[in-house]
Order: sequence, then C-alpha cells, then structure tokens
Amino acid sequence: MKIFSKILALGLALSLGFALASCAVAQPEEEIEANKATSVEAEKDGGDTGNTKTDDSKVLVMATNAYFPPYEYYEGSEITGIDAEIAKAIAGKLGMELQIEDVEFDSIIAGVQSGKFDMGMAGMTVTEERQMSVNFSDPYATGIQVIIVKEDSAITDIDSLYDGDYLIGVQQGTTGDIYISEDIGDDAVIRYSKGNDAVLALVSGKVDAVVIDNEPAKAYVDANPGLKILETPYTVEDYAICFAKDNEELRDQVNGALKELTEDGTIAAIIEKYIPSNG
Repeated sequence: MKIFSKILALGLALSLGFALASCAVAQPEEEIEANKATSVEAEKDGGDTGNTKTDDSKVLVMATNAYFPPYEYYEGSEITGIDAEIAKAIAGKLGMELQIEDVEFDSIIAGVQSGKFDMGMAGMTVTEERQMSVNFSDPYATGIQVIIVKEDSAITDIDSLYDGDYLIGVQQGTTGDIYISEDIGDDAVIRYSKGNDAVLALVSGKVDAVVIDNEPAKAYVDANPGLKILETPYTVEDYAICFAKDNEELRDQVNGALKELTEDGTIAAIIEKYIPSNG
C-alpha cells in the first residue's frame, strides 16, 4: 500500500491545494441526466463521434469527458469549466479555434493516439502507465483524490477503507480506478463510465464508497444529501494535457502557451473563478 507516501505528497502541493479546496458549483442529477442527450459518446477505440477532427490546421480539437465539474461540465448545451476555459485560452494564443468533443474518459487516450483528437484534457493525471501511450504537457493544476461515503458510514478514514470488505465505486480509467485497483484489488472495485454514476451507486447502496477528485466530489455531495467527503485525502496528483507521441510540435506549442498564461495570471484567474480561494 502507498497510503503514507500519498499523504506525504499532500505537503508538496499544499499551496495550490488550498486554492483547489473551496466550494464548487454543484451539477444536480436532473441537469446531468438532461445533458446526456447532448453528450457525444465515443466507442472504446476512439470511434466515430459524428463530429470528428477536421483537416483545418486552425482548429484545435480537444477530447474531454464533460461530467467532471468544475473542470468540465455542461451549462445547457455548452461545455464549460476550468479545462474548457484554459483550452480556449491556449487556442487563442496559438491563433486557433477550439473544438471540444465529449467522449468516454477511457477513450480519450486512444482517440489522441489515433489522431482523431489533437489533445486530451479532462482533469487527467500524469502516470507512468499513461506516459507509455501519450506525451503530456507541463502540469497546469493539482488535483486531490478523496473518498465519498454516506454520512452514517463505518468508513471513517483511509485505514478503515482497507480494513473492511467494502465495494468501492470509481470512474473507469481514472486514477481513482488505478489506485484502488493497485492498493486494494480488482475484487473491491466497481467501475462506472461516469463519476456521477458511481455516486448514484453509493446513494442506492450498491457500493460503500467512491474515490474521485475533490472538486467534482464536492459538487456531487452538494447535489446528493446524505453523503460526505472524508477529511483525509487519498492522494495528490498533477493534471496535464495529453498528446500523441508523434505530435511533439503541438505539445511544445501548448507548453509555450501554458507558460505565458501562467505568467500573466490567466490560469490562476480561471481556477479562482471556479474554485474561489475564499469560498
């Protein structure tokens, strides 16, 4: 188990962790369900979405999974959030128009590898396994994985999560999935295509806990009375943008744009807009 090293890693990201530790805007279940009709779903191999990458070099096609507030979520029929705004700012720096494709999270890397999408940006953590398939930009944000349980749950901290015979819900292909599978084992993991589906499974008693990023966790807890987030984080991680291995030129251009957007305060302002430090 990697519990102690993951908790110690929290100190390394403390300053940005404070910025990300405030209240997010909840995305109620009714709104999420309503938006499913407008969601563009891809096949596992990055198959046809009905709005595929164009040949126009002035269009920057970004793949995401738009059920991860406040990083990406729907407002009506539009995808918005931290990642969407940062990507738009990057496209502006590159003199390009941003096009966002909403797909299943675990089809993003396959679609980027095949050239269907120019890049993937979905609160995606840099891991050694993913680095074998794609290249990553410099990190632009820090995420904290947390544990959601019912308010009367016997799971009160990370250790009790390991001590019992519990079922843990995760979004398939995310680092929550990866970490729980490695630390506790596949038998304890129930995978869902969306984080919201995992939370609904917790509400209905199909799982005992959900491991997910802190900010969407707060939104889901706000939208579902009777749930809470355990105080101790599960782990801390860096978010970055993924690119095909043979597209180093675009990766380098995006890194240049990220550097400028960081230095001029744009990225900090976008994060503050969605996650106010005094919220």
